[in-house]
Amino acid sequence: MKAVILAGGFATRLRPLSCSRPKTLFPIVNKPLLQWIFEGLTTNNVTEVVLAVNALTQFHIKQQKPAKCGLKIKYAIDPPKTPLGTAGPIKNTEKIVKYEEPFIVLNGDIFADIDYKQLMDAHVKTGALATIALHKVEDPSRYGVAELDKNNRIKNFIEKPTKEQAPTNFINAGIYILDPKIFDYIPKGKQCSIEREIFPTLAKEHKLFGHLIEGLWMDIGKPEEYLQANKIILDKIYEKNKSKLSKNIEAKKPVAIDKRVIIGKKTVIGPYAILGKNVVIGDNVQIYDSIVFSGAKIGDNTIIKGAIIGEDAVIGKNVQVNIGCIIADQAKIKDNLNLTKELSVCPAKEISETILKRNIIC
Repeated sequence: MKAVILAGGFATRLRPLSCSRPKTLFPIVNKPLLQWIFEGLTTNNVTEVVLAVNALTQFHIKQQKPAKCGLKIKYAIDPPKTPLGTAGPIKNTEKIVKYEEPFIVLNGDIFADIDYKQLMDAHVKTGALATIALHKVEDPSRYGVAELDKNNRIKNFIEKPTKEQAPTNFINAGIYILDPKIFDYIPKGKQCSIEREIFPTLAKEHKLFGHLIEGLWMDIGKPEEYLQANKIILDKIYEKNKSKLSKNIEAKKPVAIDKRVIIGKKTVIGPYAILGKNVVIGDNVQIYDSIVFSGAKIGDNTIIKGAIIGEDAVIGKNVQVNIGCIIADQAKIKDNLNLTKELSVCPAKEISETILKRNIIC
């Protein structure tokens, strides 16, 4: 099987962390999301993947070099001055890969434990032109919502209705099986939305079907969702990958600690603390419900709770970083400061005074 991964978005809701990395490279328990996706595709007999990206995302992926997991990887680059929406990038892959059979399309910002083969079988069985993986959620208003008939044909597809207008709780999970005939519906070189233009057209033509998926499915589009996704995966894998810690370090499980991490005396890590490679933590530090990206340095007597600390950021001594704070890459927080809840500090910015109001510091 072949797959297309749509990874050209700018992840504006994850700024300032996404100022220096695409969403698909955000670490999930110290492994890039894209690598998790590759692993899932490989276990479902996918052999070839096209990454539909912009040039900057391609650069970041090639720089970071996530494990390819045996997949043959190609790139389809969006034109720099012509946004293609969500359908245009799929059309753009047509010149890269010769599609002779139905293929998988998935958003590069979704974490899902899905049986792609089962989804493909459902698609082939119905003879659909397109099949959408559907997931049941409590509030469907942020997503495309599908109404099914008894044969799983989608009668109606509404993009981001209000909660009251949504006909069901079955939302577009961002994973599709498409027949090569889909390219006849997508204009070349123009912006086109698969959710707002293509899917409603196919629904009217009775060529759009849905398949309900069970199990793990997470959108990491917001900081709180990103933190929650890491917690869920950490719970899922912790028993298999317990970190070996020095006897001088107190760890409240679950925790995940990557390679070459230095942790000082009387420091308490966890629960739900994730530390990337080469992180350095001082003495008497507390870190919980938080993610610390690789290369960050945390000073003595500092408390980090419910926050995200970016790559190579420096947090001084006696600092309190509160719930919802995002300290971006290479930012520096000086000693003896208290950062209020939900404060965001942009990359390479230096903070030298206590901030008690929610803000974005750039």
